[in-house]
Amino acid sequence: MRNVLAATLLLLALPAHADGYDRISDRGAFVGLVDGKTLRSLGVSLVVTSSGAIGGRAFGRDITGAWIWDGGLFCRTMQAGDRAFARNCQVVERQGNRIRFIADRGTGDVADLTIR
Repeated sequence: MRNVLAATLLLLALPAHADGYDRISDRGAFVGLVDGKTLRSLGVSLVVTSSGAIGGRAFGRDITGAWIWDGGLFCRTMQAGDRAFARNCQVVERQGNRIRFIADRGTGDVADLTIR
């Protein structure tokens, strides 16, 4: 179950920087996209607040966390059920109503979510 949850939180491993995505490097632009919205993917529903909180559910487990904007990157810590995820700074990109998080400062796994 832990492996399924970890894979879910990374979501779909896709090639980074796929065509058509625009980089979000400003905190205000990021907050404007996510404030008051839910970020969704198969089995995942997250809320990222302008005050720096992360909450939601992934495959029946509660997600909690915190984030800051640091040097043009979304840096978060997170807890999923009993598993803690260390701070990870991520590149954020957008294409229409899709938001992409690329872990490890843009060199790691990719998570695509729909903004609703």
